[in-house]
Amino acid sequence: EDFLTLIFKAMMKDALNSSHPVSSAVQSSEQIEEMFDALSYIKGASLLLMLKHYLTKDVFQAGIEVYLRDHNYGTAQSDDLWDSMNEITNGTLDVKKMMKTWIVHKGFPLVTVVRKGKIISVQQEKFLYRVEPENWTSDASYLWHIPLTYITNRCNFTHCTNAYLLDQKSGM
Repeated sequence: EDFLTLIFKAMMKDALNSSHPVSSAVQSSEQIEEMFDALSYIKGASLLLMLKHYLTKDVFQAGIEVYLRDHNYGTAQSDDLWDSMNEITNGTLDVKKMMKTWIVHKGFPLVTVVRKGKIISVQQEKFLYRVEPENWTSDASYLWHIPLTYITNRCNFTHCTNAYLLDQKSGM
């Protein structure tokens, strides 16, 4: 419950146009300090939980083990974690490509789901809580790779979760 409260507070900050990406190039030590705020930590944790849910616990755990083994007593960059996950997924999913869309964009997507009979369509756009004119920039090019999971009425809730990766503005 406390973690959800933290996530929602971070999302409120991240939904403002004055937000910042989890990862970006820095030129000064002041910029480094600015990047390590509650938003980065909470959003980062949320993204890892999202990835764990999408990959499954066992695959995610195996990726973490590869990452820790390969970088034991060494240095690492964010791409190194995604490369370790890619090693475990054996090319079935480009984790680096998917996660880059989450860590280099500020904010998060709003996914709209519309059902017409048996046809389900989904569409994504950047969510903004409040537009701040002094900080406004066009985010029309923002595109996230959004892992969506769903259950149909032909399944029970524990053994039949389906997954879909929304990597375009809209899909079916």
